[in-house]
Amino acid sequence: MATLDVYQIIKRPLITEQGMHLVETENIYPFAVSPKANKVQIRRAIEQIFDVKVERVNTANRKGKTRRRGRRVGRTPNWKKAYVKLRAGSSIELF
Repeated sequence: MATLDVYQIIKRPLITEQGMHLVETENIYPFAVSPKANKVQIRRAIEQIFDVKVERVNTANRKGKTRRRGRRVGRTPNWKKAYVKLRAGSSIELF
């Protein structure tokens, strides 16, 4: 398997109300990541990009939704979400 670049692994942070609540209360940051990436690759990419220490990584594979445009039926792509818990004292400045 070809290795992924750290910027191919981490696609974007997920800025939602629930995600911001996790950041404030538990120091957990949600990210959209490559479906091919595993937890070790995600941990290394976050540590390298943001220069922080990661305590734990949880992942969730999300199924794409069915969408209709008139008579045509299609699907949005499947994607992967990662919840990254940072060690105490570490934080990521998202804005």
